[in-house]
Amino acid sequence: MEEEGLPNERKLHVVMFPWLAFGHLIPFLELSKAIARKGHKISFISTPRNIDRLPKIPPDLASSFTFVKIPLQKVEGLPENAESTTDIRTEEMDYLKKAQDLMESDVAEFLQNSSADAVVYDFASFWVPRIAMKLGISRFFFSIFESWFWCFFGTTDNLINELEGMNTAEDYMSPPKWVPFHTKVSYKYHEAKLICLAGEKNASGFSDAYRSGIGISQSDAFILRHCNEFDTEWFNLLADLYNKPLIPLGFLPPHVEETEDQNWVLINKWLDSRIEGSVLYIALGSEAMISQDQITELAHGLELSEIPFLWAFKLPYGFELPEGFEERIKGRGIVWKGWVPQLKILDHVSVGGFLSHCGLGSTLEALMLGAPLILLPLMVDQWTNSRILEEKQIGVEVERNEEDGYFTRDSVAQAVRLVMVEDGGKIFRDKAKEAGAVFGNTRLHDRYVDDFINYLRQCPNGPI
Repeated sequence: MEEEGLPNERKLHVVMFPWLAFGHLIPFLELSKAIARKGHKISFISTPRNIDRLPKIPPDLASSFTFVKIPLQKVEGLPENAESTTDIRTEEMDYLKKAQDLMESDVAEFLQNSSADAVVYDFASFWVPRIAMKLGISRFFFSIFESWFWCFFGTTDNLINELEGMNTAEDYMSPPKWVPFHTKVSYKYHEAKLICLAGEKNASGFSDAYRSGIGISQSDAFILRHCNEFDTEWFNLLADLYNKPLIPLGFLPPHVEETEDQNWVLINKWLDSRIEGSVLYIALGSEAMISQDQITELAHGLELSEIPFLWAFKLPYGFELPEGFEERIKGRGIVWKGWVPQLKILDHVSVGGFLSHCGLGSTLEALMLGAPLILLPLMVDQWTNSRILEEKQIGVEVERNEEDGYFTRDSVAQAVRLVMVEDGGKIFRDKAKEAGAVFGNTRLHDRYVDDFINYLRQCPNGPI
């Protein structure tokens, strides 16, 4: 396979090293596939178990990939065989970062022998650019979060200094003073309390803010899933704050692939029996930070809404549904407790909305297919993602208590009915369809990848 328009130029070798979370591994894999489709070579570094759990690479790209398995060393406080955030509890997260730090010598050895042109790394592995600089390898910090998330923390010096002077919840409950345009995007009190923790040194020995600041400041460029056709204000502000190249990659939309999986056969049969645009799809990801009583309220809210729904119920740590719930919603709703092909579901004509945790990957999948959103953000960047989407009238956030972030069954039902069927929700349904013209434009996003590859070729440490 040869890169279009550049048949005589040497192909690149790009090394990928994401944080040990599938919310990071999958976007890194999508970027890897986009680069491989242009004919370039990918080396993808992670742990053995994580690599074995990744989706299979399409046969036409398999020869472009090398998966590099580096085992984790034992770390006190980290459970046996834990290799990703899906394998641990929230309080064990910092020990996973410490374990990834112990991969440094193995990663350095691989890079030294790799003849790599560029390395793309994540926030946790802040030591990668130091290694790459010594070896003359181009360095790219790949953020799975959008520009508006980073803007709240200011400059890279702010991050390196562990958000000095920004250690109270009130500091995040309104737009920062350096935002020059009008916006209501901010954190609520219960969210801001958690965001403050980013500046605190944790059990890994470093704060997340410091890791990010070093990783960004020592990169040749900051790259992120972003499309200027959707937003320019936050992107341009971040470029000013960082004073270094920011390269948008487009949204890296995944391909809707045919599958004969038995799960999909059964789900598709049920969706085919429903009226066009009538079904709500619900998915909160596999690492959702949510309590049992909030799952109970969500279930009762779906029941109260009287809207047909398909709930991908794959939450960790033994969450249970209310007693008798599945019996009561039989015929109107399905709770699917196994794997689901999310993109295929969202692409089905009967699906008219998506109740989501607002992770960027799931949000992009919904909007590329024009599905309006009921927003239930649960952690980190999801909170600002939700505010941006609501500000752009693409979705409605479930109303919550400001102090503790709790929502009720009534607030769930109200948001669901507004977006799915009520006249007042027409603006959200229309805006989501409009967004689909941008999010689902594969040619547009493909050009962003071409621009990134051209930048790789021109980067001072890269090939000529």
